[in-house]
Amino acid sequence: MADNAWIAVDAMGGDDGLAVMLAGVARARRRFEGMRFFLVGDEAQIAEGLKTHPNLSAASEIVHAPEIVGSNEKPSQAIRRARTTSMGIAIDLVKQRRAAAAVSSGNTGALMAMAKLSLRTLPGIDRPALAAPLPTLGDNDVVMLDLGANTECDARNLVQFAVMGAAYARILLELDNPRVALLNIGSEDQKGTDEIRDAAAVLRGQNHLPLNFTGFIEGNQLARGEVDVIVCDGFAGNIALKTAEGTARFVGDLLKRAFRSSTRSKIGFLISRPATQLLRDHLDPNNHNGAVFLGLNGVVVKSHGSANELGVATAIGNAAKMVRADLTRRIAEDLLNFEDAA
Repeated sequence: MADNAWIAVDAMGGDDGLAVMLAGVARARRRFEGMRFFLVGDEAQIAEGLKTHPNLSAASEIVHAPEIVGSNEKPSQAIRRARTTSMGIAIDLVKQRRAAAAVSSGNTGALMAMAKLSLRTLPGIDRPALAAPLPTLGDNDVVMLDLGANTECDARNLVQFAVMGAAYARILLELDNPRVALLNIGSEDQKGTDEIRDAAAVLRGQNHLPLNFTGFIEGNQLARGEVDVIVCDGFAGNIALKTAEGTARFVGDLLKRAFRSSTRSKIGFLISRPATQLLRDHLDPNNHNGAVFLGLNGVVVKSHGSANELGVATAIGNAAKMVRADLTRRIAEDLLNFEDAA
């Protein structure tokens, strides 16, 4: 994929509004100088906001959208307004092949529904999955999917998720043979549902794809860094994700409370500040922002609604990596090889 590919950004999505979105895009532009952007949203507001980002202005084009998708809007309602909303128009730019990827911080359900309806799934994919990197104690993040797009999955879905997740990890984490595991209630072969055990049997029988299936992994091992891809249905994945996010905030709040508890603790904080800053940076969701809908005929990335400038730039950076590495083609080729060998 050419370095000057265009990325469509839903500039009106996100909890903190247009200013944060534009600042994030401008930051991503400085990192990926060849990238160009369609900024989709209210033309007058975007033009005014670009006055503080002249470098971004020179590398972007405004696409007017008169409406936005509400944060609590039902996907069925959002779909009916796809042609007039910033989210829907951004996705349509990918469908038209004018943009190589779309990025939005808006309503997740609406984004998923619009993307699936507009772009359709790749041949061999029954359902797209939502995948994102999570921090670990290892040398790199771990890719986890599905994180909420599909609450119920059969063995075939889980196998497809494993293939797609491995392709994503090879690009995002720069790994040749990522370690893949299925999230389960135990590591023993007889544990788990029929769907999980059947998926494991299929994955154990493959030796022709660039992935290393390691078996089952339990919830208390998610952040150990012992695998590179964790596969599960969207129900378990979303709960695991929200639990991890809540635990990170819990630990952070406990540290704040402990360091403020006495004068001695405050002095201790000053001494340990470099270490606590490293911990904060490692757990900061803005450094791991950007979930991608895998399995579509195009790249669509979901940025967290509360992401700051850094978080938005991280999500756009992930989209740029997917575009430059031609993620969609890689997934299609892996699926074809998998089916040929089945």
